[in-house]
Amino acid sequence: MTEQQTMRTPEASGWVAAGVVFAGTVMIMIGVFQALQGLVAIMDDEFFVTVENYTFGVDLTAWGWVHLILGVLVALAGGYLFTGSAVAGGVAVVLAGLSAIANFLFIPHYPFWSLLIIAIDVVVIWAIVRSGVFQR
Repeated sequence: MTEQQTMRTPEASGWVAAGVVFAGTVMIMIGVFQALQGLVAIMDDEFFVTVENYTFGVDLTAWGWVHLILGVLVALAGGYLFTGSAVAGGVAVVLAGLSAIANFLFIPHYPFWSLLIIAIDVVVIWAIVRSGVFQR
């Protein structure tokens, strides 16, 4: 075998590309939804349930800012996933994880929606890691 044959990187399969496209698209959607959730909490914090004696009792307006900023960052990371960069994949995994944690802490205020976003975040992390974007 020649040196050129051993240094060649394998071509990305269709499944890899589909996983990254899926993750990027879903991250953009999650980011927009999360940013809208944040705007609702900022503009009308009485929309959400206020829980007494909650361990992480942060004002809902503060939660709104957290969700708004995180939502914008998640949507941007989803867009950058289309570049296929390993750095974009790493940032996307971290931001999807932070989104899941933020929604876990928000469960008492909006349970069904928070659990749905957590589940989608986990699927996005799986799709990015499984796609092999880090092996390029």
